[in-house]
Amino acid sequence: MKKHNFNAGPSVLPRVAIENAAKAVLDFEGSGLSILEISHRTKDFEAVNDQANDLLRELLEVPDTHKILFLGGGASTQFFHIPYNFLNRKAGYVSTGVWAKKAIKEAKLFGETVTLASSEDKNFTYIPKGFDIPTDLDYLHITTNNTIYGTEYHTDIDSPVPLVADMSSDILSRPVDVSKYALIYGGAQKNMGPAGVTFVIVREDFLDKRTRTLPSMVDYKNHIDNDSMYNTPPVFPIFVLKETLKWLKEIGGVKAIQKLNRQKADLLYGEIDSNPLFVGTTAKEDRSLMNICFVMAPGYEALNDAFMDYAKSCGMVGIKGHRSVGGFRASCYNALPLESVEALVACMKEFATQHAK
Repeated sequence: MKKHNFNAGPSVLPRVAIENAAKAVLDFEGSGLSILEISHRTKDFEAVNDQANDLLRELLEVPDTHKILFLGGGASTQFFHIPYNFLNRKAGYVSTGVWAKKAIKEAKLFGETVTLASSEDKNFTYIPKGFDIPTDLDYLHITTNNTIYGTEYHTDIDSPVPLVADMSSDILSRPVDVSKYALIYGGAQKNMGPAGVTFVIVREDFLDKRTRTLPSMVDYKNHIDNDSMYNTPPVFPIFVLKETLKWLKEIGGVKAIQKLNRQKADLLYGEIDSNPLFVGTTAKEDRSLMNICFVMAPGYEALNDAFMDYAKSCGMVGIKGHRSVGGFRASCYNALPLESVEALVACMKEFATQHAK
């Protein structure tokens, strides 16, 4: 039976990236060595690192004002790297979910941290809008997509202060005006590659605002000056990331994948809204294209486990909702094919035929 991978992360990858990674594990570039055992100081791996950097710059149209880094530690490490580098007086955060709250918690260790807006009052089911942004902030931090609750910023906001964004779960899913951001970061394990590598895109002049003496590993400048090789980088994840970016370029880039992502989301949200057994969990204008959350409709709550079992029997993988939301979550990242969403919709239709009152 074909499996349809809706896991929230680590997530589905392009098949060609997996196949090329498997070949490189056995023999990297005809070297007779595995990608898992080569030195990061070889010219062959430096070429991989450079290609990944160039591809990301091209696909996101990253301006020359910004540098790209590939680091270890995950996006959660950046929760404290960012305030360690840039929180001198006061930072502003928008609280839109679990990961935003964790970022806020870390920032409070380094200075005054103000939550400018929050959607916690409605269990993070919407994106706050229309709030004031004080001009005395060192930076404003947002989380552009919320994997647990299924909300997403669909446009780049305007900020009078340096804008920092965690784009772990929607990077490369839509065009982004990188020039509006002082720093963008995220884990690669949604749209860019496997777990183990973190991307950082930082505007160089933002680094001039730092006043704190920094540990060497936390200082972005050290990583920039050494082309992401200040210490041993996550070699294999960067290779798979490079292969994933190659795939994205070959299918038409970010604009092409945005169109496909919209098609997948429209299909699944359309079924959620029309099927009597299911209901969405978030404000419609803020619905995520990446993480689509839904629950059993009122009167059908007792069927939750039955649908989960039925979906698994149809080949659906990873659709259980987070415990703070319940129900179901279909993560529709870039590499998820349209046929998987079509299969999930067919599964939902058939289940409704069997159980609708």
